[in-house]
Amino acid sequence: MQLDPDKVAVFSGIGCSGKTPHYINAYGFHTLHGRVLTVATGARLANTKQTVLALGGDGDGYGIGAGYFVGTGRRNVDFAYIVHNNNVYGLTKGQASPTLAKGKKTKSMPEQSIQDGINPVAMAIASGYTFIARAYALEPKYTAAIIARAIEHRGAALVDVLQTCPTYNDLYTKEWYEGADLPEKRSRLYKLEDQGFDGKVKDPTDKQEIIAKKSAAVARSYEDEPIPIGVYYEIDLPTYEDEVFRRIPDLKETPLVEQDAFERDVDPLLEAMR
Repeated sequence: MQLDPDKVAVFSGIGCSGKTPHYINAYGFHTLHGRVLTVATGARLANTKQTVLALGGDGDGYGIGAGYFVGTGRRNVDFAYIVHNNNVYGLTKGQASPTLAKGKKTKSMPEQSIQDGINPVAMAIASGYTFIARAYALEPKYTAAIIARAIEHRGAALVDVLQTCPTYNDLYTKEWYEGADLPEKRSRLYKLEDQGFDGKVKDPTDKQEIIAKKSAAVARSYEDEPIPIGVYYEIDLPTYEDEVFRRIPDLKETPLVEQDAFERDVDPLLEAMR
């Protein structure tokens, strides 16, 4: 993509994925547990000339951060959110994350999971994300292409990256995804585009098309063997920034980070409050 590192800011939550900014040649910010989307939103609105990336784990983003996940989708802020989905809380030694299905038990758990797992794709559809995709970490070229599309998309983009946790998750391993235990030795993954699936909304004003595309995306997201990867849903809509620019046109040319807030005369405001 040839992005200028000086114009890219990468934000991460807490967990194993939280160290990702340490390995990327860009500005990095390690935030609080579950709050990466709020910090990334603030950074994006303060400087709309920079590319913002948010990263986190499934526990960080779909658990404690679930409320912020919904809010980010509603606003349609223009940045990509990449979630490392391995079904466990890796940093705190392998507890069940919100995506682990009910009845499943990894080697780090004393008993089976007592709760149902959430569906990140369906949750993103309901929240208003305008680009929703899923990838598999051990197919790096395909994953990189999906992430590039998410970055290029104007609006809130989610990439749910399925990945293994060699330390704590002995259920969803590299061999499991490859289908090594199946008689036909077939992969438990398939690419949506290979079956002719197209989640792109062609006419954003056509409510029926939007409903049909969302319904198709949700239906595919519940398939578990094989699991679909690729772009589930995409639509071009005005971003949160677009709406802000309509109200405050000056921000489009001069973002907040370039304005001198210390030189403003607040006396009229104070006088009005007397």
